[in-house]
Amino acid sequence: MTRETTEMPETAAAESHTFQAEVARLLHLMVHSVYSNKDIFLRELISNAADACERLRHAAVTEPGLVSGDPDFEIRLEADRTAKRLTVADNGSGMSRDELIANLGTIARSGTRAFMDKLGEARDGAALIGQFGVGFYSAFMVAESVDVTSRAAGSDEVWRWRSDGMGSFTVEPVDPSDPDAPSRGTRVILTLKDDALDYADPATLERIVRSYSAHVPVPITLVEIGKETEDDADTGAVEPRRLTDGTALWTRSKSEVSAEEYKEFYGHVSGQFDDPALTLHYRAEGRHEYSVLLFLPSMKPFDLFNPDRKGRVKLYVRRVFIADDVDLLPAWLRFVRGVIDSADLPLNLSREMLQHNPVLESIRKGVTNRVLSELQKLAENDKDAFLKIWENFGPVLKEGIYEDFERRDKVLALARFRSSTSGDEWRSLADYVASMKENQTQIFYATGSSREAIAASPQLEGFRARGVEVLYLDDPVDAFWVQMADGFEGKPFRSVTQGSAELETIPVEKDAGEADDKPEDDKDGARADVGLVTAFLKETLGDKVSDVKASARLSESPVCLVAPENGPDRQFEKLMARQKGDGAALFAPVLEFNPAHGLLKGLSQHLEAGGDKTGLEDMAWLLFDQALILDGELPSDTAGFARRMAEMMRKGM
Repeated sequence: MTRETTEMPETAAAESHTFQAEVARLLHLMVHSVYSNKDIFLRELISNAADACERLRHAAVTEPGLVSGDPDFEIRLEADRTAKRLTVADNGSGMSRDELIANLGTIARSGTRAFMDKLGEARDGAALIGQFGVGFYSAFMVAESVDVTSRAAGSDEVWRWRSDGMGSFTVEPVDPSDPDAPSRGTRVILTLKDDALDYADPATLERIVRSYSAHVPVPITLVEIGKETEDDADTGAVEPRRLTDGTALWTRSKSEVSAEEYKEFYGHVSGQFDDPALTLHYRAEGRHEYSVLLFLPSMKPFDLFNPDRKGRVKLYVRRVFIADDVDLLPAWLRFVRGVIDSADLPLNLSREMLQHNPVLESIRKGVTNRVLSELQKLAENDKDAFLKIWENFGPVLKEGIYEDFERRDKVLALARFRSSTSGDEWRSLADYVASMKENQTQIFYATGSSREAIAASPQLEGFRARGVEVLYLDDPVDAFWVQMADGFEGKPFRSVTQGSAELETIPVEKDAGEADDKPEDDKDGARADVGLVTAFLKETLGDKVSDVKASARLSESPVCLVAPENGPDRQFEKLMARQKGDGAALFAPVLEFNPAHGLLKGLSQHLEAGGDKTGLEDMAWLLFDQALILDGELPSDTAGFARRMAEMMRKGM
């Protein structure tokens, strides 16, 4: 690939540019940094250098001339304490003038904004830097100024980007014979602050490299400049020393890799500082051969709920980096980080061909199944470790229940819930089925915005009175997957707000229906005339309700709303109405009333006595509005509700 060159005068002046506003804010943060761990700047610069080498390694597969004369990739650290300089150099893809301006002066994606938003929530912002694609700017934590001198592969031009991090930067051409001009690739030269001179100390640099960058797939060499030895007095430099050999960790046997090495590599591929919650390292052999090294984080990546729902697993082919945005795992496993290295794929596949390649599809299927099986093993063998993963990524995993029919049962088996009987403990569906009541044939659930809101729902009263467990579904995704899932182990899912409760065959537990705080007139055993009350409420409320019924699900409250028998769950219906935009319900609800409640018995008695029904109609509307409020909605007529309530209060005085 030959780069187009630009004719320039022999003495071109440096161009001055202003940083993008968000970058300027970020640089101010870095320059005035008080972060506890400034070492991470070196990890970020090494990671950028390694990526540049990997990009060129891939490009050279089809254009070998790009690396002619210098085929071996390397990252070189040059420490010069006397000159207060640290240089991170690579012989990778390099950058043109326009690329320097675009890559170092602006951030096209939302990484900076997301970083700044998250910063206020973090105790140490340095732990976020690697996650948000803003790693280069961390150099200003330790540097008074930064020079980036670069020559793009295949180009004769050399350009220098320079900034002190104070709001602007310059770009200028460089004579190729300049000592700082690379023959290919990039040299990042940091002029260190006085309190950061330890970063020109070889021992410090070696410690950081071994801690954070020991397994980047490019060798790292260290040379100390400005320190003469008897054998090297003329150059003023110590013999270069190889710190790492660039061996791909995933090609080694699992038994040869330590926990610390896994952690270091996880930090490299994820940009995070947490420990991996689960590590999968294996080699698949047979029809297709590929190596897998994947990690499940122990904290949520910042982009977990980005709209694009893209994964971050890197694809290699025979140790050559191909891409980091190929869908190697389904979107509902997008939190997984790591690498997959195929021995079968050709190196020169286009992005379009990668998306529809049968070998890649086979790898995707095999790795997805392996991740699920490893999670199932963890759930069986280390409950606490599994629950930590579930608490972080359960909402994402549940997307697979409605997106992946083939693996729906496997994901359902992993799913954990809190319920009306579990308190803070998590329950599996297998746990639920094992403790079902006699004559219970369905898995009951309730959806809502929080456990507290669900627990307060009047629709749960009849289930609670019978000791029937109800799953609390309080994640936004729950309203979707539960509509798609047929059931679990032959037991269908049933919303407590949908259709008839079907509780008649399950007896009320002893004393469950006689709560101490019930009004006395609810305990006398009398009941409202169901036919009379039903007819009156239907006539009064009209098309506001699709039906009126006596309730088996109420034991304490007077009324509640439920969905029609074949309609959607109440919460799902409200979600659909919000998405429609006008907020109008798709179906008129069913009003259920409690015949044993004092209000309904009083209404029944007044109806039996005959006479003017005006006041009773107000009572009917107040009961309906009460049901709406208990369901998290506004009264049907707020002004009418206020008037009726004021009148009731006046009569009670």
